[in-house]
Formats: sequence, structure tokens, C-alpha cells
Amino acid sequence: MSRRKLSDGAMPATVKKLRCAVYTRKSTDEGLEKEFNTLDAQRDACEAYVASQRAEGWLLVRDRYDDGGFSGGTLERPAPKRLLSDIEQGRIDVIVVYEIDRLSRSLMDFAKLVETMEAHGVTFVSVTQSFNTTTSMGRLTLNILLSFAQFEREVIGERIRDNSRCRAPAACGWGARCRLATTCGTGS
Repeated sequence: MSRRKLSDGAMPATVKKLRCAVYTRKSTDEGLEKEFNTLDAQRDACEAYVASQRAEGWLLVRDRYDDGGFSGGTLERPAPKRLLSDIEQGRIDVIVVYEIDRLSRSLMDFAKLVETMEAHGVTFVSVTQSFNTTTSMGRLTLNILLSFAQFEREVIGERIRDNSRCRAPAACGWGARCRLATTCGTGS
């Protein structure tokens, strides 16, 4: 069997091309004015990872999805909005981030992102955390994280219902202290 070397990093014709978008974020504006800043460092690491996967068909998209000076606590940021739009328009196959928390620090927002990604066949890779939803282990890890996100949503819902029931004057007259009682003092 001969081993033919591919010239100039060309991919074999049978490999499906996967368009990869790199997302970077830094919470503060501090240091962004430097010639080489943390967004550049994140991008370099992600681009190197994409290049290492070239034989698997990975290609870097030209658009940049960078958020400098934005908290990860919400998706109300310019780059994720563009990223989601491009996902919905079928322009991206893989999202590559330096760390998971660069994309979102909110499990609930992350779950929404994953829903959109799955609906459009997009996978997710964190280059420093060996997290890659193109593999079965990566999908398992993602499902575990989403299970915790679902648990978090349910616990919050239970707390809100308990507080509402206990604060209602007809339920009991204990007010906020009622949360500590298991039956809210109603005898039920």
C-alpha cells in the first residue's frame, strides 16, 4: 500500500468539509488595546486546533466572532447573536472556543445554544477542556452538563412556587419564614 502525501495540506476528496467558527470573549476592556491581547491568544489556540483537524475536513471560516468587554452571564452580546444567525443560515458546522465559559457562563443559556446547534447539526469544541461534541464522549459530557442545567431550572422553579405559596396571605401568615416549614403551616 503506498502512502501518498497530500500537498499543501489538501484534504482527501472523500472527507466532508466542516466549516469552523472561532468564538472568543474577554469580560473587560482592560488590555484589549494591546497589539496582542487575550482575544488574540484565544483565537490563535483555536485556529491551531482547527488546523490540527484539517485531515478530518475542518476549515476555518473567515468571519470573526469576538466579544471584548462583555460578560458571559448573558447571550445579549454582538458576536453570539451573529454566530446564532450564521448557524441558523447554515454557514457553520463547528463552533470552536478556548474554554466552555468563553461562550457562556450560564447553564441555561448554554442549553439554549446547544438546542439551536443540535437543530442545525452544529457541533461544539472546547480546545483546552477536551470537550468535543463531534465525538460520543463529548456528547455524553454535554448531556451530563445539560442534565445539571435542567436540574437547576427545576430547583429554581420549585423555590419560586414555594415562595409564592408561602407569601400568599391565605396560605399562611408566616410570610418569608414559612419557607422553612414543610407544609407551610397549613396542616396539609
